[in-house]
Amino acid sequence: MKPALPSDVSKCLASSLDADRPIVWLTGAGISAESGIPTFRGPEGYWTIGSRNYQPTELATWEAFSRMPDEIWKWYLYRRSICRAAEPNAAHRALAGLEEKLGDRFRLVTQNVDGLHLRAGNSLDRTWQIHGNLDFARCAQGCALPPWPLPDAVPLDWSKNRALDEATAALLRCPNGCPARPHVLWFDEGYDETHFRFDSSLAIVSQASLLVVVGTSGATNLPLQMVRKAAGDGVPLLVIDPDPAPFAESALRSGGSLLTGTAGDWVPVLAPALS
Repeated sequence: MKPALPSDVSKCLASSLDADRPIVWLTGAGISAESGIPTFRGPEGYWTIGSRNYQPTELATWEAFSRMPDEIWKWYLYRRSICRAAEPNAAHRALAGLEEKLGDRFRLVTQNVDGLHLRAGNSLDRTWQIHGNLDFARCAQGCALPPWPLPDAVPLDWSKNRALDEATAALLRCPNGCPARPHVLWFDEGYDETHFRFDSSLAIVSQASLLVVVGTSGATNLPLQMVRKAAGDGVPLLVIDPDPAPFAESALRSGGSLLTGTAGDWVPVLAPALS
C-alpha cells in the first residue's frame, strides 16, 4: 500500500500545478541505489594497475586519462557493465510516466551517469545529465561533435581483469578518427553548458513552479547551486531522502516540504499527483 502524502506536501503540489511553469526534478545516487548500483567511492570502485590500488577520485580525472587512457577506459567499461546489469526501478519508471503526461513542463536534471532514466523511458531532450553518461563517449581532442552512444559492439560484460583488445580499442574513437573519452565530468574538470547544461539547469530553476530533489546531498557544485537558487528565488523545494537534513532549511524557507524516505517510497506517489 502506497503512503499518503502529508497535507503540507499536497498543498505544495496543488500550488505548483496551478502555475503553467516547469516542474523540475533533481536526482542523485539515492534513486539508483534501489536498483543495486554502488556509488563506486567504496571498495567497488578501487582499481589495480600494476602493484598499486587506485581510488576512484584518482581515476576519474583528465590527468589520469591523459597518462593511461586504456586503463581508464577499462575501468569505465567495467563500471558500465555493472550499471547495464541493473534495471530501472519504480521511481525511474514513475518519472518516465510523468514526462509522458507533462510534456514540456517536465525537466529532469540528474547527477547519475548510469543511464537508468533514459532506459526507463525519459527522453534525452528533457533529461539533462549534468555529470554525463557511461553509455556515451566524446572526442578526447575536442572535435566539435556532440557526445555519441558507444557502439553496440562494445561489450557489456566487462570484467575487472579483461584486457582492452584491439577490436574494442578501435571502437573507442570519434567519427573523425581521434581518440574518444568517456562522456563524464571528471574531478579535475568544470561544468559547462555545451556538455553538461550548466546554464540551462540554473535557468530552469528560476522558471520552475516546483523543484523536487531526490536522493542527493548536493555535494557537487551545480546541484547545490540549483537548491540555493530555488530557495533564493522563492521556488518551492520538495526534498525526498532518508535523511533530508542537508536541504531541510532551504526547503522550509522556500515554502516547500520534506518527505523522509527513499525514492521508491515517494516518487511513485508524487508522480500521479503531479500528472
